[in-house]
Amino acid sequence: MKISKKWLEQYMDLSDLSMNEIANRITDAGFEVEEVTPMSSATNLVIGQVETCQPHPDSDHLHITTVNVGDEVLNIVCGAPNVAAGQKVIVAKAGARLPGGEIKRGMIRNQESNGMICALFELGVDKHLLTQQQLDGIEILPEDAPIGNTDPLGYLGYDDVVLDVGLTPNRADCQAAFNMALETGAILDREVHLPEYEGAADAGSDTPTNLKVVSETEGCPHFYGKKIGSVVIKESPKWMKELLRASGMHSINNVVDISNIVMLETGQPMHFYDARAIHNDEITVKQGFNEGYTALDGEEYQLRENDLVITNQGKPIGIAGIMGGDDSKIEDDTTSLIIECASFDPICIRTTARRLSLSTESSIRYQKGIEPLAARKALDRAVDLLIEYADAKDIEKTVEFGSDQYSPTVITVDAERINKRLGTDFEVSEIVDIFDRLHFEPKEEDGTITVTIPSYRPDMEGLADLSEEVIRIAGYDRLPSTLPLMEMTEGKLDEAQKMKRKVADILLENGLQDTVTYTLISDDKHQDAILSAGEAYVLSTPLSEERKIIRTSILPSLLETAAYNLSRNMKDAALFEISDLSSRNNPQRHLAIVMKGTLEHLRWAGYEKNADFYTLKGLIEEIIERLGINLNRISFKANQSDQEHFHPYRSAEIYMGKEKIGMMGEIHPTYGEKMKTGAVVMAELNLSTILKAKKSKIRFSPISRYPSVSRDLALVMKKDVPAGMITNIIFRSGKAGKENIVRDAEIFDVYSGEHVKEDEVSLAVNITFQSDSRTLSEADINEATDRILAEIEKKTKATLRG
Repeated sequence: MKISKKWLEQYMDLSDLSMNEIANRITDAGFEVEEVTPMSSATNLVIGQVETCQPHPDSDHLHITTVNVGDEVLNIVCGAPNVAAGQKVIVAKAGARLPGGEIKRGMIRNQESNGMICALFELGVDKHLLTQQQLDGIEILPEDAPIGNTDPLGYLGYDDVVLDVGLTPNRADCQAAFNMALETGAILDREVHLPEYEGAADAGSDTPTNLKVVSETEGCPHFYGKKIGSVVIKESPKWMKELLRASGMHSINNVVDISNIVMLETGQPMHFYDARAIHNDEITVKQGFNEGYTALDGEEYQLRENDLVITNQGKPIGIAGIMGGDDSKIEDDTTSLIIECASFDPICIRTTARRLSLSTESSIRYQKGIEPLAARKALDRAVDLLIEYADAKDIEKTVEFGSDQYSPTVITVDAERINKRLGTDFEVSEIVDIFDRLHFEPKEEDGTITVTIPSYRPDMEGLADLSEEVIRIAGYDRLPSTLPLMEMTEGKLDEAQKMKRKVADILLENGLQDTVTYTLISDDKHQDAILSAGEAYVLSTPLSEERKIIRTSILPSLLETAAYNLSRNMKDAALFEISDLSSRNNPQRHLAIVMKGTLEHLRWAGYEKNADFYTLKGLIEEIIERLGINLNRISFKANQSDQEHFHPYRSAEIYMGKEKIGMMGEIHPTYGEKMKTGAVVMAELNLSTILKAKKSKIRFSPISRYPSVSRDLALVMKKDVPAGMITNIIFRSGKAGKENIVRDAEIFDVYSGEHVKEDEVSLAVNITFQSDSRTLSEADINEATDRILAEIEKKTKATLRG
């Protein structure tokens, strides 16, 4: 919200306060003043008249001028292309301080120069407030500009200071200058006098009208219309142009400026249409359009069915709440106009404005919320100003669709409850005075205070809000200083946090890189969710289509990061991410891994660890085992659930007991091409389930003093028998007597070909036997081996290779 000191001074006396003092008081009351900006910044200026102007003999673009500044005539060398004799100009005399530096007397190419003829932007005026003509040369003043005037910036209205106030979401009412003035008056304890305009729109109430305003959509529940039969287009008054300029807006003509100034004063956007462009005096708000439309800025915008559109005879004449149309704007020859002042649904306006990338002063106000009585206030103020500054006549009766449905909010409180909430000791009279300054119309009886909340303060709902207003206006320094009572706590990680950090450390030790990706994703990424955490939350007002859904899976985002790196000549990628996922079902913590190329490479040792299926499986097993979960509880099964994202023959589902905890394997070639990663291996695991699992207790036992024995077995079996099943049987069955003497079982060779059937494979296993209580005999080892072979043959039909 931008408001200038001159604007505030229209309503209250601020002669004893600087703008910095005002800014500090407003900030202390809860409104952050983000910037205090003078509209200009220069000293030692004067209005002069160029008496002579000759080309510089040693330059093709400089001019030698003599300028009468009232008490003397100055020789000035000027480089502006538009300088000419007879002009009234702004002169910075020697010693003047401008934003670009100090002006000094000197010689410019052997010619004396005793000052500078100035353009406005050289005096600190914002370039956005200036026309291209003003930017291209010096400022040419009107012929009646007084020569010798030492305040040319004041003469032009640039002697103002602008406050840029950051409004909190609950104080959208202060988008209106009138409301901001009332708030400032309350903060500074100054009497505020707003213009008298109430009821001005009743003018013409006895004059019948053919104007009809209708809404065919719930997005416009309330709509005012009024026809002004005669107006005169001319230049706006000086005060109006200055206030528009302070708000960052250009003056166009009196009628257009009135519509803008009323929006700034009341916070209610409105639109003036040239009555000649509105056939049959009919305006209807509709939805359901799907066509191009040229707006007031000359650009064509594509309308969609959900957009609110102002229409005449079924054809668009404006994008509701955002911008009017080019074919119905106020022209220099406009003689009559129709006023549209309506309430629109903020979400509809926000959605359309964002989609069209069309942020206007009007749309910003609708999106933040407008008070229910603002439309009527704006209509009254507009008619008042049109009568005074546009010679409005032949005013017809106001027409209305719907109603504002407003009823005042009345709240009853007492000083004791307010003081108890704040921890203060305010007197009843002090609280009543604050409510009176805020225009809450307080009535006190036996310590009970009843307030009627103004229509522009919908944020006032109860005791807590009123208590906040009391301390805000009285000053937060009135709060007593007390030390907080806090329980002593020990800062440390909980078990889940420790385990999460341990998982990250394991992966970092193995050469992977920790990654953080966006939580908000697009619909496409959501459709590719792998091991989804459940039904996703969708934002009602996302910043963009790429950031509209809270993800339920990490892998699609991590694959995008991998693709970004691989596309920049990074041949190897080893990334992981641990993230909490939200869903309508239940929140989960997931781990995702993506790898490609070489995980470790020691060229001097000739050692290389490739990022393949088996490396990934080993990483997962290491994580699970180091978390204290026995690998006997973990099984890897052929992927039957997701063959869209994973290679159907090179991927697996991971189970803990009967519960599925993850997916791993090589990416499906089609999905890899879509994600631009090529052949990567990837996994996603539900860490929540893993971290909650019961962990094995750590037991310490002495190293066996007895020798171990190694024996190799070659087994012939069907190709569909999992190798992991063989090792599990070996560990469970390798007993000699009652002692399990199998210490390790490692598969070291897989053979298929000659002497082995086509549907079979030969698996070579090295088994290590060792006892904790004795030296194993040949009979012990044979007994254990026989048991193993018998159990393998029973459960897998595998036999010892001859």
